[in-house]
Amino acid sequence: MHPEHDEGTAYGLPPATHLRELTEVGAGTPMGELLRRYWHPVGLGSDAGAEPKAVRVLGEDLILFRDGAGRAGLLHPRCAHRGASLVYGRVEPEGLRCCYHGWMFDVQGRCVDQPCEPDGGGALRHNVRQPWYPVQERYGLVFAYLGPPQHKPLLPRYDVLEDLGDGEFLEADDSSLGGGGPAIIPCNWLQHFENVVDSFHVPILHGVFSGPQFVAAMAQMPEVRWSEVGHGVRAESWRTLEDGARLHRVTEAVLPTLRVVPSPRLGRFGPVESIGWVLPIDDTHFRIYVAGRVTQAGDIGRMRSRMNGKAWSELSAEEHRRFPGDYEAQVSQGPIAAHSAEHLRTSDRGIALLRRLLRVQLQAVAAGGDPAGIVRDPQQARVSLAHCGNFRL
Repeated sequence: MHPEHDEGTAYGLPPATHLRELTEVGAGTPMGELLRRYWHPVGLGSDAGAEPKAVRVLGEDLILFRDGAGRAGLLHPRCAHRGASLVYGRVEPEGLRCCYHGWMFDVQGRCVDQPCEPDGGGALRHNVRQPWYPVQERYGLVFAYLGPPQHKPLLPRYDVLEDLGDGEFLEADDSSLGGGGPAIIPCNWLQHFENVVDSFHVPILHGVFSGPQFVAAMAQMPEVRWSEVGHGVRAESWRTLEDGARLHRVTEAVLPTLRVVPSPRLGRFGPVESIGWVLPIDDTHFRIYVAGRVTQAGDIGRMRSRMNGKAWSELSAEEHRRFPGDYEAQVSQGPIAAHSAEHLRTSDRGIALLRRLLRVQLQAVAAGGDPAGIVRDPQQARVSLAHCGNFRL
């Protein structure tokens, strides 16, 4: 065989495919239905205000607002009357009024006024309901449940956000901390969620390629152990600190989309300071909402990584190429990663475990059951994550 015909060239390479059941999040898809069994953050508390705000969640376009009584609401964007967008509506004490003919809907979609009707606001107004979703506020975030009403679980509480120390308070952030780039990241959510348990990218991407972005110990090739823990996948790593002590670092990817990642800067040892929710906007975009314990306003934002001494937005195109971070590595995989072209190895065991865990949950939902991590008993609504963190041994 002539050298130009050696196997392995890109000629005739078949089109790559992605794992549709794990990546696509629209209503009716396997993952879309799984994710709709959980609560997801759809905005900061301040995003629900007197101005209607368009949000996109799991492939659905919705309108977030807060009525005059302080109640947050999440409505389908097209008015039930004639379909005008409620983003142009006006928030009033009782609800959101459409700009076209003035129909007004409360936070649960009930039509409370039809001003053009001759009988005092519309005698039949109670026969109309604007599609809506239930919301709750916690940790400075607005959470929504987009799933079947008969399966609605309780909104969990997390001990690391409940047990505040002296001088600590909670701060929320919507700038996709941990994503390494802009607030809205143009690739599939799973590309980032898998990164949470991808322990070996840290010494390579964040050490060798882009220069040590964290403390010196994080650039070491760690000892790693992964395990499935019911509600997620745990990644434990061990490194040696400069004084000879051992750093035991525990990270988890928790259902449905929580990234429980302790700070790699090691400002202190102990339980993880913040947790983030990876929100799939649609199949090819996601963002991250974070809530954490801080002692000064703005502490959450100061967790953002810097490459070549600069913020991500300050880097030139050439600097992005020379100092890649999570954003560059994950977005460059494509809008949805080409899974059929992957070659996983032993260092990818955490990713294999996470995919297996997600598939088990898909099967549970398809069989009519609850996926893992669903809480219905108020006595069990508090979830412990304090075992995650940086610990000195």
